Amino acid sequence: MPKINSTPQKYSRPSNIFKTLGRLFHYFGKKKYLLILVVILVIYTSFANIFGSYMLGNVIDTAIKNEDYPGLLTSTLTLIGIYLAGVLCDLAYTQIMVRLSQSVLYNLRKELSIHNQNLPLSYFDQHNHGEIMSYFTNDVDTLVNALNDSFANIILSFCNIVGTIVVLAVINIYLALMNYAFMAIIAIFIVLNTKKCRKYFTMQQSEIASINAKVEEDINGTKVEKAFNHEEDSFNSFDEVNKSWLHASTKSFFHTQLNVPVIVSLSYIQFACACIVGSIFLVNGWIVGIGALTTYIVNVRQSAQPFNFFTQHVNTILTALAGSERIFRFLDEKEEEDKGTVELVKLGDASTLHDYKSRYAWKVPQKDGTYTLVPLKGEIVFKNVTFAYVPGKDILKDISFYAKDGQKIAFVGSTGAGKTTIISLITRFYNIQKGEILYDGIDVKDMKLEGLRRSISMVTQDTHLFTGTIKENIKYSRMHSTDEEVIKAAKIANCDSFIRMLPNGYDTMLYDDGHNLSEGQRQLLALARAALSMPPVLILDEATSNIDTRSEKLVQKSMDVLMQNRTVLVIAHRLSTVKNSDAILYLENGKIVERGSNDDLLKLKGKYYALYEGKTELD
Repeated sequence: MPKINSTPQKYSRPSNIFKTLGRLFHYFGKKKYLLILVVILVIYTSFANIFGSYMLGNVIDTAIKNEDYPGLLTSTLTLIGIYLAGVLCDLAYTQIMVRLSQSVLYNLRKELSIHNQNLPLSYFDQHNHGEIMSYFTNDVDTLVNALNDSFANIILSFCNIVGTIVVLAVINIYLALMNYAFMAIIAIFIVLNTKKCRKYFTMQQSEIASINAKVEEDINGTKVEKAFNHEEDSFNSFDEVNKSWLHASTKSFFHTQLNVPVIVSLSYIQFACACIVGSIFLVNGWIVGIGALTTYIVNVRQSAQPFNFFTQHVNTILTALAGSERIFRFLDEKEEEDKGTVELVKLGDASTLHDYKSRYAWKVPQKDGTYTLVPLKGEIVFKNVTFAYVPGKDILKDISFYAKDGQKIAFVGSTGAGKTTIISLITRFYNIQKGEILYDGIDVKDMKLEGLRRSISMVTQDTHLFTGTIKENIKYSRMHSTDEEVIKAAKIANCDSFIRMLPNGYDTMLYDDGHNLSEGQRQLLALARAALSMPPVLILDEATSNIDTRSEKLVQKSMDVLMQNRTVLVIAHRLSTVKNSDAILYLENGKIVERGSNDDLLKLKGKYYALYEGKTELD
């Protein structure tokens, strides 16, 4: 199998901000007009704040100075109306943005889930599961924060900055120029510091993915770690990843928090200078009215705040964009190809559990637009098949064999000989480089994956059970099954008795991959799942490896019923499981070196004979 990439790829910064923003905008779909409405509401909120403070100066210089109390009342009510409208706009865009962001994240997570299901198995062989999980959790969470809070606030902060610049110029251009100098210094600092923040925040996201991957690996391997006393080594390995995150996190938060003291300090100096210089202008008559001075000082005092908010929200958005790029890289991974045109079609309804073949056929399209129906039998043929996970390193070399309808074919050989690979190629988990694999005389690459895999039932060594009841787990292979059919399948797999002894019987809940059951019980449930699904091909990949000898004998009798009228492909280390096979194929280094029945191979006195007599062992 290809080696898993255990270290998530590092990205120092978003590589294409505008392209990423464009892709995110696409997720708003038909609700884009609401996003435009949010922008309008935010702009008005900023206008209300800026224009309200500017009007305050006029009220002081006109209504109060001239003792125009009716005018004062009118101006006061106008100010209240402006501010109240601003507050209402603030509440409106906040609510709209929350609903929009949750809608976007719902659609994004749905697309992630669908894409995850459509990726080829080879992708999961080469990428750590913890890294994949981080796309659904950490990277999406950064996007949540940015859309819920930062998107609207960064527009608001920008509008406040522009509005403040305009108001200061209207009051007095010379006073404004002095403050523009301070604002320019603040802006330069923000640009330089933001580059640092962006670098370390994106590093932090990548390190979180590494931590997820490590934690997922440690949890899955807890039993092995304890068995070999590797707790300390595991902790040290985790600590290295954690330290990398600590470094990136400390740097990112240091540069983020640096904005506040620097900008606040500069704003205090700016405010002090504004008060002194503004007073001089007022005394010398270069600025008209105490109201104008008040408006000037208020705007100067507020001018640093939008810079501070702008910086904080820019960092959040840049972090979200970095996470979004990781998500989009995942979404851009090539999905499993399904160019098949041959469908598995239903011919009639089931009357019993064992008439799968009579109910289905292959619908093969013809060049003239018509189609033919090929009976579903379950015949498998390999013709000179060569396969490699990595180009140039062949795992299977010119493999040829056949499995006729109803035959039992067994594969024997050392680990790495290619037994499980053969099984994976039949179901098209991987595509071959050379040769042909025929199913009922049809090349599997021409079959639609859904039909191909529905016609095959598989029990592997690594049993996976889902969170749910025992009944639901057995029905996983055939969800519309009745309770009676589930019980019948459980009896075939010889697990009905232990299920009934559980507190809630078939309604017993399974958690954490069924770890509240023994290994043998979990394997028996997997066999029951296969018994419930009755397609013509049954694959058993070390299916009895986790069952004790006594249980194996009982299960073997039940499996004789399960395997009736089905093509069975068996991989097993226990020769007792394969000796009654129609043909046994002994694999070594990706080649079939011996083939024949149990008796034929014993007479040959070759590798299988040595294994059977205990002179050699499978590794």
